[in-house]
Amino acid sequence: MKKIEAIIKPFKLEDVRDALHEIGQQGITVTEAKGFGRQKGHTEAYRGAEYVVDFLPKVIIELVCDDAMAERAVETIIATARTGRIGDGKIFVSTVEEALRIRTGERGDAAL
Repeated sequence: MKKIEAIIKPFKLEDVRDALHEIGQQGITVTEAKGFGRQKGHTEAYRGAEYVVDFLPKVIIELVCDDAMAERAVETIIATARTGRIGDGKIFVSTVEEALRIRTGERGDAAL
């Protein structure tokens, strides 16, 4: 099993969710976040005064899937979340040792 964490722009969330659903991914967890990468924020103006926005709004999508689905899920996220501009985000893939469903006690792929 693989855990995929994708940090994307908030306005892409619905598109990514719908695309993952279309390929058969059943569940995701979404967390609102703020952060910055290489772009280091940006400058905005409010009532004539400029100020720096260090932390930009982002969304973290987390999902766990079997090994066979992982590459397809990653490619779907990339294709859907990409705008071609700085700050499109990052994807991290890691191995999951075990998954357990609390309600039934199922383990492994059955728990997904």
